[in-house]
Order: sequence, then C-alpha cells, then structure tokens
Amino acid sequence: MNKRIGIAVLGLGWMGEAHSRSVLRIPSLFPKRSFDPKLVVCADTEPSRRERAVSDFGFERAVEDWREAINSDDVDAVWVTAPNMLHVPMIEAAAAAGKAIFSEKPIGGKPEQTVAALAAAKKAGVATGVGYNYIWAPLVIHAKNLIDSGALGEITHYRGRFLSMYGSDELGLLTWRFIMDQAGYGVTSDILSHSVSMAQYLIGDITEVIGMKNTTIPKRPIPTGAAGHYGRGKPEDPKGNVENEDFASMLCTFKNGATGTFEVSRTMVGPESQNAFEVYGTKGAISWNLEKLNELQYYELIEDKNSGYKTIYGGDRFPFHANFVPGQANAVGLEDFVAIEDYSFLESLATGKPFSPSFKEAVDVVSVQQALINSWESRSWEKVRDLGSAI
Repeated sequence: MNKRIGIAVLGLGWMGEAHSRSVLRIPSLFPKRSFDPKLVVCADTEPSRRERAVSDFGFERAVEDWREAINSDDVDAVWVTAPNMLHVPMIEAAAAAGKAIFSEKPIGGKPEQTVAALAAAKKAGVATGVGYNYIWAPLVIHAKNLIDSGALGEITHYRGRFLSMYGSDELGLLTWRFIMDQAGYGVTSDILSHSVSMAQYLIGDITEVIGMKNTTIPKRPIPTGAAGHYGRGKPEDPKGNVENEDFASMLCTFKNGATGTFEVSRTMVGPESQNAFEVYGTKGAISWNLEKLNELQYYELIEDKNSGYKTIYGGDRFPFHANFVPGQANAVGLEDFVAIEDYSFLESLATGKPFSPSFKEAVDVVSVQQALINSWESRSWEKVRDLGSAI
C-alpha cells in the first residue's frame, strides 16, 4: 500500500504553480511509486492566488498565514516557493514542526542563511531537498553517466555559464530581487547556484576560486502602487540603487585537479536562458545548453577523418524520459524536470532513502559562493571551506 504524503505549498507564484502541477501529474507519470501525494494546503497572501489554489489546482484549502499551513496536522511535507527573504523563517518553522522540507533555491540569499537552514533541519532530523532542477534533465543525467563511465577519460576542464536577460531592461523596476536585505546577493545566489550545483554534480568538489563582479545597471525605477515583479518604469521615474551584483565570473580548481571557468549574468542582451556546460576530457568532450535542452553534444576522440561533435537527441532510452514521451527526439520540457525532482524527493520520503541535492548540497554550493565573495575583497585566490562543517 502506498504511503499518503500530505503537501503544503508556501507561495503560489511561478515555482509554486510548477510544483503543484507536478504533484498533480505524478500519479499518471509514475504509476510504479511508493506514495500517494495529496495537495492539502496552499499559503499565499494574495486572495486571487488562494482562490486558484483550490479551484484550479485542487488544494483542499488555502490560507493567508503560512504558519497555519506548516502547523497543520495533515501536512507531512512543505514546499517553500515564496520570495527569498521568507525561505529561512519558513524552513525553520517547518523543521520545528517536524515536516520534511523541499525549498526552491536559493535556500538563503546569503551563505550564512543557507547554513542556518541546514542547522535547523539537522537539529530537527527532517528530510530536505533543494530545487536545483536542471540536474534532473534526462540528458544531463546521461552526461553524468558518460563521465562516470570513463568515456571522456580524465576530466581536464569544465566551463559553466548561466547568461540570462531577465534583468537586461534598464527600466525594469527596483523590486526585491535587487535589494540585499530581501534577495541577498544577486546573480551568485540566483543563477550561479545552478551552475555550481551542476558542476558539483557532474565533476565533484571545487577547492579554490578567484573571481570578479559587476553591477551593470546600477539604478532602476522605484516601483509604486501594485507594480508587478517584472514591471517596467518610465525614464522620468525616480530611481534607486541596485544593491547586488548583475554579473559574476569565476576561475576555479576542482578536487580532482580539473580547472574550471564560470560566467553568469542577468543583464546580457542575447542569451535568453543560456544555462550551459562544457566538459573536456582526455578522450572526449560533451556540452549541453538549456536553450536546446533535448540535445547533448558529444565528441569522441577517434582516428577518423570525419571526426567532430555529434548530436545526441533526447529520447526514451535515457533516464525518466519515457515517463513523459516515447520514442527518440520527442522533446521534454522544464516543468518535466520539476516533476522528476518532486517524484524523486517524495519517493525518498516514502522509502527512507537519502535524497540529493539536499540542504547539505546547498551548503556545498554557498561554500563556493562565500569563497568567491571573499575573493572580491582580497582580489586573490581563496580556498573553499565547508561552511557546514561545524553543524
């Protein structure tokens, strides 16, 4: 008999909706599962979202106060999908209530907040997961399997990047995402976290870093009234200071001796969502780009005058792909990754098996971020120190 798992979702923004849809889809996508998920309660401050939670997503109820949702007796697991500044208070309350916790990244906008979240979860002994959802792409899992099989030989270099346009408009409003005490750091918390988690998943620990940052758009229009999160101001509007970084780059050394480069931006014009990696080894190379997420480029070092990269298309021969669509070169999408990670987390709760990435892996990511931040000040190489070692 499957284990019933009652779920609370805190915040019905885009990611709250994505996870709620995933829970609804899981029974049809994964018939051979050990659990039955139930959307019990959604917490959101917006009345229209609470109404949608019940009418469109099938939650049993919706509440304004997230504390009420967390402390409900029929809730076993909590999904934290609210704005960054609420993540740690929600996590600490959920841990104190003995609930399993899945949180969207960043766990905290600053490294010390992520460490506090891990400490709360470990003290309470609750299971945790974090939403580095891109590592669940079937072709990324295949890339990991290729690396682990030795097909690329000894890994010598890794290039990671996440170049996005979501902050490229100079008239984009000065919302919480650009304020340090609300969002924490900028692109290093928001999207470098994805690149570093990907590298740690594929290659392993990073031991030393040096890097730089820049705030490309230093001032933005101050929002007024009921301005939307991605709203746009006018040239004559009063402006305020952007308090965190738009751009960051990093050189690094991996524990296995490989070198690495990273580059992230929210203000570049051109790359719309270029979350990508390249892995180079002594016997071959691979590359993947979210903008073409159903394609993996593979180079095999062989004695062949026609050598070069070949394209591997996604298909049902790769992990999880067949749960969504059969055949070869039939595409999966971003929310399918979310469904895979939600299924995997819930399955771990039902079976008692460890889940990764957990809050421990989130601390591994911010340990790299903290070393990068230190290098901004010292302008020199900085060792990566495990910020969770004392917990």
